[in-house]
Amino acid sequence: MYASARTGLALLLLIALATPQRLCAAGPLDGDFEIRSAFVVVDQGVLQLNAHVQYPISERIRTALRDGVTLAFDLDVLISHRRRLWLSATVLDTTLRRELTYNALSDRYVLRKESGQEQESFPTLEDALDRLGRLEDMPILVESQLPGPGPWQVAVRGGIRRGRMPDALRALVFWSNDWHRVSDWYTWTLTL
Repeated sequence: MYASARTGLALLLLIALATPQRLCAAGPLDGDFEIRSAFVVVDQGVLQLNAHVQYPISERIRTALRDGVTLAFDLDVLISHRRRLWLSATVLDTTLRRELTYNALSDRYVLRKESGQEQESFPTLEDALDRLGRLEDMPILVESQLPGPGPWQVAVRGGIRRGRMPDALRALVFWSNDWHRVSDWYTWTLTL
């Protein structure tokens, strides 16, 4: 009787360990996360990126921000020159970094660029993520920097990761990798 109980318990433990963690519980960054659209326009010889990114919204994100966690949002931009008989050459590989925090004193969500010089504040998380997801006319390259005749391939990818956090929380979640997620690449061909 004890042997069958031990076997059953061992089998149950083995199944629990083999089950992927994503099936057991939703992560804090689960939800819609994709590049909805992106395109480049040329204005007076300057290539300007426009993109619409859908970021996930969850109660765990809201709670983490209110507890003092900073979320870092990256937008990777890659432009490569497609060559016929050789590997593609990378023309531009850059990342736009921004941070989202919650200010308890003003009860607002604060969005900062990496440099920290520009910041905006929003009354709701939804407003902050909507603004974060809309990139308009960001200069990325001067047309004269594009080598040879086109076409060029442009790729855009979004990313979210946990940024700074209070020391008390850092000790509790240092082993967790649930706070990092990237979208699929959104690619298109650019011809001028």
